[in-house]
Amino acid sequence: MSQGQPRRPASSEQAQGEDGAIRYGDVFPAVRGGLAKKPVAPQDAATMQSAETLMFGETVKGGPAAAMQSASMRNERMGAVAHDQATDATAEQGVSVSETRVPGGRIVTEFVAGQAVGQYLAPNDDAPAVGGGGGGGAGAATKITIGEALEAAGYAAGSRPVELSDAAAIQAAEVRATGLDANIPGGLAAEAQSAADSNALAASDEDKTTLGDVLSDATRLLVNDKEVEVDDAARVAMAETRNKEDGTARPGGVAASMATAARINSHSGTRM
Repeated sequence: MSQGQPRRPASSEQAQGEDGAIRYGDVFPAVRGGLAKKPVAPQDAATMQSAETLMFGETVKGGPAAAMQSASMRNERMGAVAHDQATDATAEQGVSVSETRVPGGRIVTEFVAGQAVGQYLAPNDDAPAVGGGGGGGAGAATKITIGEALEAAGYAAGSRPVELSDAAAIQAAEVRATGLDANIPGGLAAEAQSAADSNALAASDEDKTTLGDVLSDATRLLVNDKEVEVDDAARVAMAETRNKEDGTARPGGVAASMATAARINSHSGTRM
């Protein structure tokens, strides 16, 4: 299983609030809004541990639950949180683990109060061995295409409004898939750009077009498709980060999904 999101260790050297508490923004740099300023609480960590155990049969080594447990234990020792305390945002919105089936495995995304904090590649245990025989055939594993990676992003971060950085990433993905430098009228990139422009003028989030709206049928909307390669993922990540104010990729978003797909495809010569 491969981890796909940046995370800071809950150590004494990390940035902390004025009261010394370790906050969500300290542990998960991509977390935004009010949640970023909330101390990590013990019941938040316990809930994430339960969610990971239900999904994987155990907690993920070095995963979000482990990071949250370490931070919450420190916060409890400092008196910043009580042992039975849960953050109000997580108490109201909860934590969750979702999965998107892709050829050869699953893309698993973990959320705290609706914000993605981790993404993993979980290969299937029973995936067929690739290579070694007579050049493919029925035993060869199918690689993930750019369209499939975009649809996975639409599932993982589907409820989030389309931003300029998303539109730029989708445009880069479409270029890599089709080999065409210009937006295709009525195509996926054009739809994403239109959504980003409209969202910038929308009065409320309820009026905004989401990633799920744009990417749910990505494979069909691409005039051509191809298997995701490392260079494709790198170009998409560059486009997304260049168009985001903080220079980071959206957790569970387009660049993250492309990177995960590239990792899965890179195992084409081994057992997944």
